[in-house]
Amino acid sequence: MIFTTPLHEDSIKIMLLGSGELGKEVAIEAQRLGIEVIAVDKYKNAPAHLVANRSYAIDMQNKDEVVALIEKEKPTYILPEVEAISIDALFEAEKRGFHVIPNAEAVNKTMNRKNIRIFASEELGLKTSKYKFVKSLEELKKAGDEIGYPCVIKPVMSSSGHGQSIAKSATDIERSWEIAKEARGDASELIVEEFIQFDYEITLLTVRTENQTVFCEPIGHIQKDGDYILSWQPMPMSEIALQQAIQMAKDVTDGLGGRGIFGVEFFVKGDKVYFSELSPRPHDTGMVTLITQSQSEFALHVRAVLGLPLDSIFYGAGASGAYKAKNESKNPKIEVPNSAFTTNSFVRVFGKPESHIGRRMAVSLALGKDIEDAKKRALEIVNSMSDS
Repeated sequence: MIFTTPLHEDSIKIMLLGSGELGKEVAIEAQRLGIEVIAVDKYKNAPAHLVANRSYAIDMQNKDEVVALIEKEKPTYILPEVEAISIDALFEAEKRGFHVIPNAEAVNKTMNRKNIRIFASEELGLKTSKYKFVKSLEELKKAGDEIGYPCVIKPVMSSSGHGQSIAKSATDIERSWEIAKEARGDASELIVEEFIQFDYEITLLTVRTENQTVFCEPIGHIQKDGDYILSWQPMPMSEIALQQAIQMAKDVTDGLGGRGIFGVEFFVKGDKVYFSELSPRPHDTGMVTLITQSQSEFALHVRAVLGLPLDSIFYGAGASGAYKAKNESKNPKIEVPNSAFTTNSFVRVFGKPESHIGRRMAVSLALGKDIEDAKKRALEIVNSMSDS
């Protein structure tokens, strides 16, 4: 493959549809290879806007706006980085000869929990928790009784845990119905899932080209309200469970096809593995790879898009901690102590133009002598940070 200077008439051009902290790291890795980056989001000065060659703020759920921008920029590859995108625009882009990563149908299946659950469970036969889809409060009450309590209730389309809740009993159902309305996406339909009494959950980063599929070391994580607060790599697990997860991840990503990285999530109980969700893009829990691997999930994503070799070295036990804003600000300032920067730890600040209480603004990264040591260090750094 020939790499040229960005803006060269023959340069490879990537368009990011979604320009948050994950898109920012993808943009940085792409530009390291001389790739021109066009960053698109719904608001100005999103993190990836700060490092892209050009940036745009548009309504990404408006088909006409998205298609018009694609025709204007004519990217070599289109990388959807969030769920809230017009899927019709992606299908139209493919019809016009543009290359969507991994492909429009894969995005269509995975951006909606109903589509991916039916695909994984009913078409591929992967082991999942019991589930039902509902569209009304009455249907939700009935599904709760049938699935049993506690149960997990999520909008079929949302991100970062927005709109997600656990109903511990029938008395929680109306509260869960109201919480679901906070979804970033489509809350008109909900999925009600059996609450698996799992031992732990993992993200298995699965990277594929047409000729190669590789798997990163499994990532363990803790979530609160559906959004990750701590992740670590590797997650200790039995070889039987790991091989099940690898096979299931390969089955589902082969079924979706295309190039790129997939964040495949599983619940694990003993040696039993349950498919949970999948994102056809870098995963927030995978930010730990910025310190644990010679090629982060973002570098591997770019390599896969380009069809390059996917080799990487794993350095050892590491952890990432999410720093979430404690204040509301139009021009936030993130304070990080000097002690956060050592030979085995550092911080990445995303540069978001506004902070809201609970919004993820930065991430701590730490290596350790073992997983517990790395987790402790990552949390120590997060707890030493502040914002105003």
